[in-house]
Amino acid sequence: MATVVFIHGLWMPGFDMALLRRRVHRCGYKVQQFHYSTVRKTPYEAAIELHDFLHKIEEKPIHIVAHSLGGLVARHLLHQYPNQVDGKIITLGTPHQGSQIAELFMQTRFGSVLLGKSIEQGLLGHAPSWQANQKLGIIAGEGRMGVGRFFKHSKEPFDGTVAVSETKLEGMSDHITINSSHSGLLFNKTVAKQVCNFLEHGHFQHNK
Repeated sequence: MATVVFIHGLWMPGFDMALLRRRVHRCGYKVQQFHYSTVRKTPYEAAIELHDFLHKIEEKPIHIVAHSLGGLVARHLLHQYPNQVDGKIITLGTPHQGSQIAELFMQTRFGSVLLGKSIEQGLLGHAPSWQANQKLGIIAGEGRMGVGRFFKHSKEPFDGTVAVSETKLEGMSDHITINSSHSGLLFNKTVAKQVCNFLEHGHFQHNK
């Protein structure tokens, strides 16, 4: 049975992905959650821990489903260990182009405390380019509910935290936008269906 490893986002403890894990499990996959410190470690350092975590998994192939910052950790992993994951990669609301909201946070009094080391080759950009052979599917949200609505005044579509344009990455296999807030991506039934569709077929199910 193939294994799907879930990677949580900034300030998330991991159990927030429990519903999504359960729904993906029902699609016929074994699921595991990777836990890491989102502010005390850089995405690169978290990727080293992820490497050790994946090395212990016997059921292959291994797929990755990552939310927000977790997608940047996955990018660092595949940059350092391009052959470790033999399955597909799916990111949910990951700011692959860097996060304007994170930049605005850094201008506040407690910004550096709130974001910690997540900004280093992470939320502020400069993560490794995508050169992996694995299929990369990207799901973006468009809900405008989240902390970003207090900072962002642009009319550009965004999920309340991350703009749709920030989620796109050169080399991606497919991209789809779901009506959802940033955190809501983890609880949305449509997202779960799209994740299972990409894992099985290598593409999302787009409405015609």
